[in-house]
Amino acid sequence: MSFEDTWHRLVGIIHARGLQVFDVIDQAAAAAAVDLVLRPTRVVIFGSPAAGTPLMVEHPLLAFELPLRILVWQDDDTTRVSYQHGATVAVQFEVDATRSAPLHAQRPSSPLQLPGTRPSLSRSSRG
Repeated sequence: MSFEDTWHRLVGIIHARGLQVFDVIDQAAAAAAVDLVLRPTRVVIFGSPAAGTPLMVEHPLLAFELPLRILVWQDDDTTRVSYQHGATVAVQFEVDATRSAPLHAQRPSSPLQLPGTRPSLSRSSRG
């Protein structure tokens, strides 16, 4: 699946789930604006204030991770989808397992797994 097809499908899935897209950062376009070249690279920032706000009230430092973000980037001929896994975030911020469902909106087994792409999980140790 091409970068653009992957991007549009991902954003469509986010909207179909009733989640809000807060912003899109097109890092390749930002690089081009200062005469630099970067492979196709975009971040979508999304979530649900109704789901995330109660978690941040209980765990204020979750504001570092919320809203959720997914990176779509081109790696040679492969489009990759990368994100911080919700389970890692839940453990890092000591969120009770019964309340951590909103952090799992982009987990690999979810419908956000896009055919023709290779998911890439980021780990908290990478920063």
